[in-house]
Amino acid sequence: MDLNKDAQIDTGQIEDRRGAGGGGLSGIPLPSGRGGWIVTIVFLLIALAGGGVLGGNMLSDGGDSGDLAAKCAASNPNRLDEPDCRSALFVTSIQDYWQDTLPATAGKQYQQAKTVFFSQAVSTGCGQADSSVGPFYCPPDGKVYIDLSFYDELESRFGVRGVFAQAYVLAHEYGHHVQNLLGVGVGGQGDSVPVELQADCYSGVWAKHATQTTDASGRPLIKSLSQADIQSALDAAAAVGDDTIQRKTTGHVDESKFTHGSAAQRQHWFSTGYEGGDPKACDTVNS
Repeated sequence: MDLNKDAQIDTGQIEDRRGAGGGGLSGIPLPSGRGGWIVTIVFLLIALAGGGVLGGNMLSDGGDSGDLAAKCAASNPNRLDEPDCRSALFVTSIQDYWQDTLPATAGKQYQQAKTVFFSQAVSTGCGQADSSVGPFYCPPDGKVYIDLSFYDELESRFGVRGVFAQAYVLAHEYGHHVQNLLGVGVGGQGDSVPVELQADCYSGVWAKHATQTTDASGRPLIKSLSQADIQSALDAAAAVGDDTIQRKTTGHVDESKFTHGSAAQRQHWFSTGYEGGDPKACDTVNS
């Protein structure tokens, strides 16, 4: 992946709350179908693998919580080596895509959603959350939340390598924001799977058009993507499939307890979005 070193990163789309604390580590029952990119059982896997949910990188500070705008300015030659600046660039790209696409394909105006960087715990419109819930979107306040130390866990615990896997995580959560704007809702927990798979599909659609997104001055944000980049997103999708997680944690698969979809389903719908590049093809309910 070739990120444009001269592109303007819109850090105004980020709320940096790292180091601010969140008022406790109680966790929250995230809304069905709207919860984190990974369900809580994944973090049970992390605990079983060693270190525990409440130790190690999972509750690290997540990086410099100072002036993000200055850190991510084009004058800093090393900014794209930093996960916070890189994530801010991905968010800029994702929202640039949906800003034009949502009105054109759905007749709805896109409303920007901020991504909140936090460490350890955070207060949200959905209640108190801690890092163990993973990245998530909260419909009541319309924000994406992520402890950036999650990227370390993605690689060290799940073996998913490649920077574009990080972009996939964020694009999936913004897929939920698009759903929220479109009024897509779910009923019982069993209805969450098609909603999660649609978010995967939307992330693939963005990936198809990522190299066409630009900053406020019209400069491309992402110059090129390779097949290896796309594969890293597919690897991430497979690693957090419900069946993959269940096999590692319980030794068997129970489809009745799926919340996000199987590895094959998640890969299929990301690929559907990426290959077609059309959000209208992301009808996971009727397919």
